[in-house]
Amino acid sequence: MTRMVVFLGNPGRQYERTRHNAGYLLCSRMYPDASFSVKFHSAYAKEDGLVILKPLTLMNLSGTAVSEAACFLRIKADEILVVHDDLELPLGEARLQKGGGMKGHNGLRSIRQRLGDDGFHRLRIGIGRPVHGDVANHVLSPFSEDEMSTLSALFDVLCARDVLHAGDGLVVRI
Repeated sequence: MTRMVVFLGNPGRQYERTRHNAGYLLCSRMYPDASFSVKFHSAYAKEDGLVILKPLTLMNLSGTAVSEAACFLRIKADEILVVHDDLELPLGEARLQKGGGMKGHNGLRSIRQRLGDDGFHRLRIGIGRPVHGDVANHVLSPFSEDEMSTLSALFDVLCARDVLHAGDGLVVRI
């Protein structure tokens, strides 16, 4: 049973619409009226019986926020769902799974390292891999208007399917 949902992103206006902030963007869509406070190095709220966490550390240090909240609230790794961007999935696709490789995602690596466990659940939001150019530049670049439309359509489906309470193995494609 999921007790805490962690939406990954980078804080700051310069990152708002970037690919690395796909988790933050979904959080804004799912919880537009949430009353967040700052706790555990995060924007923290309780909604619908869940702890909602948006780490305010940079992405690569997300484990600090997640481990502090999990330890204080006595939440085990398998009760955590981490929502994050994923280069290996095309834009318009999302997958829900438990565990799995980090695939170069430093935010996930930080969470695994700080929790000492990779048994958390993951909602992977596809952002696509760049054909040319640097991956770091790709994840930190903003979505185009067309890409935002695709992402919005994906988020509509994810919200309608109540993905936070769905089982592992769910795949959604737009």
